[in-house]
Amino acid sequence: MNDFSSLKHTLLAEQVQEQIYQFIINTPLTVGTRLPNEFELGQKFGVGRSTVREAVKLLVSRGILEVRRGSGTYVISTTPADLDPLGLRAAEDKMALALDLADVRIMLEPGIAEMAALHASPEDAEKLYVLCRLIEKRISDGESYIDEDIAFHTYIAECSGNLVVKQLIPIIDTAVLMFVNVTHRRLTKETIQTHRAVTDAIAEHDPLGAKTAMMMHMIYNRDMIKQLMKEQEENLPHTSQHP
Repeated sequence: MNDFSSLKHTLLAEQVQEQIYQFIINTPLTVGTRLPNEFELGQKFGVGRSTVREAVKLLVSRGILEVRRGSGTYVISTTPADLDPLGLRAAEDKMALALDLADVRIMLEPGIAEMAALHASPEDAEKLYVLCRLIEKRISDGESYIDEDIAFHTYIAECSGNLVVKQLIPIIDTAVLMFVNVTHRRLTKETIQTHRAVTDAIAEHDPLGAKTAMMMHMIYNRDMIKQLMKEQEENLPHTSQHP
């Protein structure tokens, strides 16, 4: 294989890796689920088995998949290791983790949005509006909007103009990814409304408005996680006790 063919194969494998990851998230395939075999994945994404094999290796290295000899390939996490700087993906109770992350976001993000409203330029505001529209289009088309959602919250942190806040971006990224994975698109309407409200306030240099809108966004998130935890608890099998 010459250098050009090798590069083409690598780029294709990276592209298929992302397609497989989106397939895992959107289906959704939960932790412990067996992935379709190489032939089926190759047919699904229109590539050969060798490309699928390379894509799977990439997802194994990111801590998403595990190949079990003689058994198949299994999902072991929905949070890539490179998007998990805090090492939280090993936590077994994802709902409890999502709630803890929601609490940390409530501490951080309203204040970050407030700072962004003080420092954002008109160009910054326009970029946030572009991200809002991208998220809304993804939602309307029934597609995953995780990447755009992370980019939205990340850019607000960058707009804060605070060097320390920028170092907190990996925590925010992890929290956004965890929340979207846990809730499976159950807050799309509220996401659109609150993202727009935050962006409007930042564009208008309204710090209190930005802080309040972001707090509302966080409260929707936290309330949904608590509701899902309650539903999960109600669906657990209750063992009857005999005297």
